[in-house]
Amino acid sequence: MRVLGIDCGTERTGWGVIESDGRSHRVLAHGVIRTAVKSPLEQRLAVIAQGLRSVLQSHQPDSAAVEEVFYSQNVKTALKLAHVRGVALLAIAEAQIALGEYSPLAIKVSVVGYGRAEKQQVQLMVRTLTGLQGVIETEDASDALAVAICHATTCRTALKATV
Repeated sequence: MRVLGIDCGTERTGWGVIESDGRSHRVLAHGVIRTAVKSPLEQRLAVIAQGLRSVLQSHQPDSAAVEEVFYSQNVKTALKLAHVRGVALLAIAEAQIALGEYSPLAIKVSVVGYGRAEKQQVQLMVRTLTGLQGVIETEDASDALAVAICHATTCRTALKATV
């Protein structure tokens, strides 16, 4: 199964595509969609939407996964993040592929085994689980790959439960 993971952000939206059978994972591509910080939100959302559409077109994933919105101390930040998630969900719906949504806790438990893991621990485990050599470009791309791994693992567990 080919999975696109997305780590939503208004300045940097990370993405990662993996090929996985639910147990072994191989990174196909990863990157970041960057927006101009001083641009109006609607223009930033348009850049993110176009970037995600391009990734979906180029890599043709079977499914995609995004992180659920988590409660934030800053309500404005949480609302902006929700807008980006909406753009991501729309792009996924337009591509007509299955969607998975996971809490930050579930993603960290799935990848690291500990729900309060630090970003560096997540990045290390992503590299370990995928056999990826070198450093992943950004934490955003690493987090997106973690979302994809969580989805692939969850899908495998769900399939085993129905057999």
